[in-house]
Amino acid sequence: MAFPKKRRFDKTEQDNEYFQCYSDITVHEEMLSDTVRTHAYRVAISRNHSALLGKTVLDVGAGTGILSIFCAQAGASKVYAVEASAVSQLACEVVKANKLEGQVEVINSAVENAEIPGQVDAIVSEWMGYGLMYESMLSSVLYARDRWLKPGGLIFPSCAHLFIAPVNDATVESRLDFWSEVKDMYGVDMSCVQSFARKCIMGKDLAVSSVYLEHVLSHPVKFAALDLGSATLEDIGNIAGSFQFCCFGSSLMHGFAIWFSVTFPGESSITLSTSPYGEETHWKQTILYLDEEVQVEQDTKVRGDITMSPAENNPRHLSVTLNYSIGGGTCRTKVFHMGS
Repeated sequence: MAFPKKRRFDKTEQDNEYFQCYSDITVHEEMLSDTVRTHAYRVAISRNHSALLGKTVLDVGAGTGILSIFCAQAGASKVYAVEASAVSQLACEVVKANKLEGQVEVINSAVENAEIPGQVDAIVSEWMGYGLMYESMLSSVLYARDRWLKPGGLIFPSCAHLFIAPVNDATVESRLDFWSEVKDMYGVDMSCVQSFARKCIMGKDLAVSSVYLEHVLSHPVKFAALDLGSATLEDIGNIAGSFQFCCFGSSLMHGFAIWFSVTFPGESSITLSTSPYGEETHWKQTILYLDEEVQVEQDTKVRGDITMSPAENNPRHLSVTLNYSIGGGTCRTKVFHMGS
């Protein structure tokens, strides 16, 4: 019997789905409410005022236009704010409200179809998604770089780093323990449901959650880095690295957390981090759950490798392959997904 192939979205459908999401004001409210994110861009752009003074800037995925306005306030003579979704209309209103119509030009288009008159001195974009690469606009930033950025031009941010660490998840522990506690509450033994609950909770979907310091079980490892000045589509289509941890002490390990940081150009460089060691951002951390929790002790070794790539049926979605062994045990593989 022949099975039908997985449905592949055509690119127009993928883009329409993506841009429709960004027409909802809730998304922009969440991003602007993230003061860690927005202040990092503001300070990084302000500190580069001498490099931006009188220069031309391209904002890829401008949203409501705040980064374009930061660039104009830093002295850029012209900013092309390219936004494909309907929120570009709001960006026009924001530009007008700030009396910057002469400096900031809003272009309602995907950057790949935009008409930009000549090269630019800098590119600014907030392209990062959950786990860095979910719904990422990075391919569009690289397209803009190759088509319009002058040699030696600036990219905000200029590089990105990915980190991973083993973690305990107290919420998962509590949810699993619940099924053993039902008998005390209601006189009905439902402990048999725990294995099904574990499969549901610790499944193959990448989870977005806040990780607290006390639940990080070892020093984190940086497993990948991207230089936006030289990265290619091939580089971002297959991000891979390895890791080795030595656990701090006795704990249940439920999985791994990944997070990222990006660094902006300039002598006094600014880093925007989504680490659990810093202030929380709207990206939080991305969790990769094991199939079942594992007891680790002081100095337990955890080894493995991780690969991140666009999902087969929709490149705006994310697929992660994790190979790992704990305490010298059998090497296991688990494939995770984010997006439908």
